[in-house]
Amino acid sequence: MSTRADEPRPPRSTSPGTAGAAPSPSPVGVPAPGRRPATPLGWRRSATNFLRQTSMAGAYPHGIHPVLVPGVSVDEQRYDYRTDKVVVRLVAASILAFVTWGVLDPQGLSRGSEAAIVWVTTYFGWFFSGLAAVVLFSLLFIGFSRYGTIPLGLDGEEPEFSTVSWVSMLFAAGMGIGLLFFGPYEPMQYYLEPAPGTADPETRRAMHQALVQTVFHWGPQAWAMYALVGATVAYGAYRRGRTVLMSSIFEPLIGRRGAQGLPGRLIDVFAIIATLFGTAAALGIGALQIGRGLQVVTGIGRVGNGMLIAIVAFLTVAFVASAVSGIDRGIRYLSNINMTVAVLTAFFVFVAGPTLFLANLTPSVVADYLGQTLGLIAYSASYGEKEAAFLRTWTIFYWAWWVSWSPFVGMFVAKISRGRTLREFVTVVIIVPSLVCLLSFCVYGGTSMWMQESGAADVASAPNAQDALFILLDALPFAQVTPFVVLFMLTVFFVTSADSASVVMGSLSQRGRPHPSAGIVVLLGLFLSAIAVVMILAGGQEALTGMQNLIVVSALPFAVAMVAMMVAFALDLRTDPVVLRRAYADKAVGLAVREGVRRYGDRFVLAVAVAPEGAGAGDDIDSDTRAMTEWYQRRDEHGDPVDYDYEAGRYLDGPVEDEERDDTAPTDA
Repeated sequence: MSTRADEPRPPRSTSPGTAGAAPSPSPVGVPAPGRRPATPLGWRRSATNFLRQTSMAGAYPHGIHPVLVPGVSVDEQRYDYRTDKVVVRLVAASILAFVTWGVLDPQGLSRGSEAAIVWVTTYFGWFFSGLAAVVLFSLLFIGFSRYGTIPLGLDGEEPEFSTVSWVSMLFAAGMGIGLLFFGPYEPMQYYLEPAPGTADPETRRAMHQALVQTVFHWGPQAWAMYALVGATVAYGAYRRGRTVLMSSIFEPLIGRRGAQGLPGRLIDVFAIIATLFGTAAALGIGALQIGRGLQVVTGIGRVGNGMLIAIVAFLTVAFVASAVSGIDRGIRYLSNINMTVAVLTAFFVFVAGPTLFLANLTPSVVADYLGQTLGLIAYSASYGEKEAAFLRTWTIFYWAWWVSWSPFVGMFVAKISRGRTLREFVTVVIIVPSLVCLLSFCVYGGTSMWMQESGAADVASAPNAQDALFILLDALPFAQVTPFVVLFMLTVFFVTSADSASVVMGSLSQRGRPHPSAGIVVLLGLFLSAIAVVMILAGGQEALTGMQNLIVVSALPFAVAMVAMMVAFALDLRTDPVVLRRAYADKAVGLAVREGVRRYGDRFVLAVAVAPEGAGAGDDIDSDTRAMTEWYQRRDEHGDPVDYDYEAGRYLDGPVEDEERDDTAPTDA
């Protein structure tokens, strides 16, 4: 076993120093005669060997300095991935209580949820608005600061998915279905009733302002919510070796015991419930939307509960089959196919619709959005009661909605973003989907508003989002074909979202298991469909709306947790090996250059040598504290420290046991 990090440390004068200016047989970066350049791993092995030959090796876990740790992957850890019965039972009890309420008193469910959402948006609207802005600016700072080069994985690890597949899965799991159905509808609402004080209704200015407002709700701030959860989970799992759990994010604040104990379990239960109810609500609404689509394409009459339940059953079979096939095969293929179809459909609307108008409108909206971003953030209830009502109805509702969905989407984003740097992650996850949202809303929303203005179609008469889309398509060529394409996209978008939700909930139910067992995925899929079916039978659209409202209300405690999440993430990044290496390098080079010029003028090279007391690169860094070293101490399945050879990449107490354990085994709960 390695010496614990809190044992006495040798004097700093024996530490390997920084680059002094003294001559050396092998200057840094210049191989000695007859010596081959070191491999990417060679410097770590050499440094590790050096540490083991000195008295300070025992001051660090496994004899490796925190600066030299290449990262720790969750795949290399020995975790017990049995099903956590406490978590599953708490989730099941919550589902039963909610469904019972919906069956026995659907009207009470609706009234209670309405009262709750009004209270949350009225008294905590300022908090959601501030959170949305702070999360966005914080992530942009992290991505484009010195932290941006930190990988969400081991040093030198390649991304698991190609960029195209990565973006497709991001889009499909995040907002694909929403863009398709709200594209013609939401901008139309702002066109008819603009935000108070921004534009006159049904004018060209209202058109531009409607699209700016829509992009504000669906753009960078929305994706930043997902990115925060995704970055913290991915960093913890693939860089720090923690389990893929919501609770593991808070380990820097509540410690390992807290994250694995009751506080952590409650965090995971809450994340599962929010994901379960949110996806179930989407399943019920998706069934209603598909039912409306079937009415359009087949000409049948009103779709009853029997047909809606059949649609739910079909969608459940589809997303469960995709989920158990694995992310690599199921979601990736479906996402790539649907992304292609979605792009072609949007291009068709662009070409078949008012092409010249849209070509002029889009760059104007981009410029307007960039120019109004700070003003939109500053738009608050302080302007008056009308402004407060608009914010409660739209903006605050959206911020709360994205927060409530961030556990599910964020954890899925983490799973598919392994190997990306923080800068690449922030750029792609926030900016690229936001651009897609902007283009999509400009095409669909711009076309619907142009049709309304020109009299080509009365999109404003649509009572809901799904009708707005079909009214728009009916006014374009190939109206007999496009509804079938939309039904296909709607189905696949939902399957990919529910697929990823099932995988995430399965991981949360099995203590962060990277690939949850088929049994738990199927069970959670049945939970989803059962909730949706009960809600449809209990009250149809009314009960589903009540569920949506309660999901938004549940966002308040998680919004508070997101503040703590940012603090925990910052604490982690400050002690990352990449950051520490840069700190050592900056000081070492600065000291060496000054000393080299002082002693040798222009003719000197940098070399590594032991520095005098107080002149070393790391003399002002406490590299042997728990904050620096505890995270890479390897442990066995019971959480006890176990030794590990970083050079050989193996545990020293024998072969690694199979982590795929029997899910029916009793837990230690």
